[in-house]
Amino acid sequence: MERHGDAVKFYIHGYISDIDMAEEIMLEAFARLLVKAPTLRTGGFKPYLYKTARNLALKHLNYRSRFTSLDALAFEPVEDRQLEEGLLRDERERELYRNLDRIAPEYREALYLVYIEELSYVEAAAVMRKSRKQVENLVYRGKRAMKALMDKGEEAGKGASSAAASPMRLSPAAIGGDGA
Repeated sequence: MERHGDAVKFYIHGYISDIDMAEEIMLEAFARLLVKAPTLRTGGFKPYLYKTARNLALKHLNYRSRFTSLDALAFEPVEDRQLEEGLLRDERERELYRNLDRIAPEYREALYLVYIEELSYVEAAAVMRKSRKQVENLVYRGKRAMKALMDKGEEAGKGASSAAASPMRLSPAAIGGDGA
């Protein structure tokens, strides 16, 4: 190990580019030689050692390729603007849910089924025991009621920027009323 250790370590480092891991792999290569104690012909020790070290290095690379190290990830702190946008989006979502509680129960149920549960109008109609047209009308009226409440909240300074989109399908654009 004294004679070949450093050379094997640097040989492994050429494969994996991590000197600490190269040292561990070098130690494992020597340990395998001691445990297996192969019968080697004259001059066969060094090639066998390098072959074992190479195989261990390649095995390590294969294993490492399956996982992403936290050290390998580029850490960038969240910018103030991103943080602010996230907070505005969260506030907008909370406002949507608060306003859902303020509209008529039938409107709330129709909006919930169509936008949050993502049911079709036909599926929502079956759940609510109404016709498709009735559900369309409830959704339309619910969106108008939600828009009025959201506009009132924004005028009072409680709402978020209209540029902040909600992550749910019941977005400000959805309640803005497109006529359907």
